[in-house]
Amino acid sequence: MPVPTGPTPSPGSRVPLSRERVLRAAVLLADEDGLESLTMRELGLRLGVEAMSLYNHVANKDDLLDGMVDLVVSEIDLPTDTVDWREAMRGRAISAQSVFSRHPWASGLIDSRESSGPARLHYFDWVVGTLRRAGFSLELAARAFSLLDSYIYGFGRQQLNMSAGGDIEPEEVGQAFLRALPADEYPYLREIVVEYAMSSGHDASADFEFGLDLILDGFQRLLDRARS
Repeated sequence: MPVPTGPTPSPGSRVPLSRERVLRAAVLLADEDGLESLTMRELGLRLGVEAMSLYNHVANKDDLLDGMVDLVVSEIDLPTDTVDWREAMRGRAISAQSVFSRHPWASGLIDSRESSGPARLHYFDWVVGTLRRAGFSLELAARAFSLLDSYIYGFGRQQLNMSAGGDIEPEEVGQAFLRALPADEYPYLREIVVEYAMSSGHDASADFEFGLDLILDGFQRLLDRARS
C-alpha cells in the first residue's frame, strides 16, 4: 500500500488565474524558449488552462506583449537617492543592461510597442525628468535618452549573438577563430585574440561600463558647455 505524501488538492484549490499570473508565465516562457515560442495555446498549456481562458485577462496578443514589456521594465532600478544626473543615468543603465540580459527578447520588443503601460511611461518620464532637472535642453535630453538606450539595447543584442553558441568556452572560441586565420595574415586580429581575449578573458560588464562612461563623459561636456 503506497504511503500518502499529503492531502490531495481539491479541484477548487488551484491558484486562480489573474492578469499578473498570465503575464509572468508569458515572460518565463519567452525567457526559456524565445519570443517566437509564445502562443496563446502554449501559454495556456503552461498555466493548465484552455487558451480561451486567457482572454479574460488579456484582450489579445498585442495586449499580452504590452503587459510583458511593462513587467520587464518595472524590474529596472531607477535611483531616487541621488541628485547627480550622471550617477542616476549610470545606475539606470547598468540595471537595464542586467534586466535585458535576464530577458534577452525584451530589448528587441520594447521599442516596437505602440502602447505603453504605467511602468514604461514612468520609466520614460523618469529618464527625461532626470536629464531636464540637471539642465539638459529638450533637444539634448532627447538625444541623450536615444543614445543611451540605443547603446543599452545594442550591447544586449550583441551579447545575445555572442552567446548563441551555447556553453562553448571562450578558449575554444578563440582557438577556432585562430585556426581560421592564416598564420602570416591579419596580425592585429591575432594579437587581440591571443593577447587580450584569450589571456584576460571577456568581461562583458567591464566592456559595458567602459562604453557607458564614454557616453556620459561626452554629455557632461556638452552640458558644461551649455551652462557656460
